[in-house]
Amino acid sequence: MRDWHVNTTVFTSGKIDGWKVLQEHTAPNALHNSSARYDAPKCDEDTRVEVTAEIMGLIKDRTHPQRVLCMTGAAGSGKSALQQSIAECCEEDVILGGAYFISAADSSRNAAATIVPTIAYQLGLNHPVLQSSVAAEVEHDPLVFSRSLETQMNALIVRPFESFREREPAAVATFPFAILIDGLDECQGELITTPSLDNSNTAVKRRAEDRQAELLSAIKNSLLRSHLPFRIFIASRPEWAIHTALGTGGSLHGLAYHIPLSDKYDATEDMRRYLRRRFESIGLRINQLHWFTEGNIDTLAQAGSGQFVYVATVYKYVSERGASPVQKLKTVLNWTPEQVTRPFEALDMLYRNILLSAKEAYEAVDTHSGRDFLLLLKIYLLNLISSVPPDWKYGDYSTGSDVVTALLNLESDALDIFTQDLRSLVYLKEDELGYWYLAAYHKSLYDFMDEKNRGKDLFVPAPLICTHLAQCSKKETLELYNDNEVQDEAEPDEKE
Repeated sequence: MRDWHVNTTVFTSGKIDGWKVLQEHTAPNALHNSSARYDAPKCDEDTRVEVTAEIMGLIKDRTHPQRVLCMTGAAGSGKSALQQSIAECCEEDVILGGAYFISAADSSRNAAATIVPTIAYQLGLNHPVLQSSVAAEVEHDPLVFSRSLETQMNALIVRPFESFREREPAAVATFPFAILIDGLDECQGELITTPSLDNSNTAVKRRAEDRQAELLSAIKNSLLRSHLPFRIFIASRPEWAIHTALGTGGSLHGLAYHIPLSDKYDATEDMRRYLRRRFESIGLRINQLHWFTEGNIDTLAQAGSGQFVYVATVYKYVSERGASPVQKLKTVLNWTPEQVTRPFEALDMLYRNILLSAKEAYEAVDTHSGRDFLLLLKIYLLNLISSVPPDWKYGDYSTGSDVVTALLNLESDALDIFTQDLRSLVYLKEDELGYWYLAAYHKSLYDFMDEKNRGKDLFVPAPLICTHLAQCSKKETLELYNDNEVQDEAEPDEKE
């Protein structure tokens, strides 16, 4: 009996469990109801009513000639919340075939490699015949996960569904047909490794834009060219890949229905409702129902310029436990520009002032003398150990934040102290390896800190981060070496 290994999957006598192998190539965190996305943002019941009705109407209209729906919008405009609400509506109506929520901050779901297998897995769950057809394709070609996205789509979705339709024609009419992909712009570049049975490997680096464009092209060439019942809903920032695909001569030009969220729908009134409802809940908590005015809400909603992330961050900041909401609201209003003249102006000002206040409070403590708050924050947000193997440990530390704290030579409770004034912006998150690390609530904070023209004097250049990490690593290595030298000198020579 002959055994061989490819992509960590064991093959014995040419027979494998295709469904089990498929699961090994999925991204559980990307599901709309995954534990990693617990309490994911979604639209309030009486907000985004018009756009939600339009999207659901298009998805349910099986006669509409355009089977792909693309929603684009600026950072913080509420795309992911809308996509989450649409996923839950589709699930309630029993039409959700599969969903994939891409996140640049989560290494388990920020690459294209797991998108097709994850969607194929969800589709297969809906009928045992389809499931067996998907499994058979994997058993026929165990290397399918290393092939192009179009090849994967044909093998794991198109051919299995065609086989399912031939065997169970009556079941097709009621089969869940909505496929949702959120955050296309957050799909990262990746190193594509193509293995073979002789253990040789070929690695090619693919840029983020290329992988995003490849996915859109695969959808056109596979899902749209076949007579499948699926309706695909894609949400993204209006960046190069989707902008090019929707434009003249693009792969989806004329084939996709485009909703430019920021241009077509004014979210100001929905933002007012959002703030009003949450401020009223704060009033019940503090037993002070009239602690805010409609003028306050109008000022904040107008300043947000359609960016839901702005009012969501305002609410998180104002509602922090242990602080006075009344005073916090006054502070935010003082930070709010009287007239917004450029994109992200109010959001940038909010981020800037929260960070500056936290920096001032942290660096004022005597024991923190000489520390650069912004540099440390940037390092914590890098999630440095996201690619280490599951059994790796740094000394006695087994969580990501503890590893970074130790590497930076900080006290064990440093992160709690460090983030006590940042709880409206960041939180501790568990990754797929079980490590806890610091993450931002919204990608727009990373954008603000990574773009010098937005962060201005709060911008931390990459060389400074590298230099600081190198110095910390060198210091740690020298201390470890000296400890070993002392230990060796203390031990008696075994030869004596």
